[in-house]
Amino acid sequence: QNVLKLPCFKLLQLGREGNNLFLSSAPSHHGPFPSHFVPGICTAYHESKYESSAVGPPNTDGSQDYGVFQINSRYWCDNQQGETANGCRISCSAFTNDDITDDIECAKTVVRDPQGMDAWVAWKNHCKGKDLSEWTAGCSL
Repeated sequence: QNVLKLPCFKLLQLGREGNNLFLSSAPSHHGPFPSHFVPGICTAYHESKYESSAVGPPNTDGSQDYGVFQINSRYWCDNQQGETANGCRISCSAFTNDDITDDIECAKTVVRDPQGMDAWVAWKNHCKGKDLSEWTAGCSL
């Protein structure tokens, strides 16, 4: 599999901002990256190709997905276009800029939900149970 990788400095930034973001049973060593954050790299790639301004097409329930992690408007943010639980107490538009700090904070909330990482279809279909070491290959401190 040929993986489009973020530049190492961006991975380090994401790792620093996303400390304790994603918990998993992934291998415990990924160079300078803690194992609990590597699943987020894989998930974000398959959700948005790391595009912070990404807005997905309407889902069957009318909701949409926003930002690098494609956070859903029905459950996690408010897009002013329908019913929402707004679990992260934030406007969906906040996830569509280059500052992904709020995206990461909301993703932490999503991960604490009973579904955990399985809330992301991309995680289940492309990352879960896989060797994730390729996502940080070639990066070192």
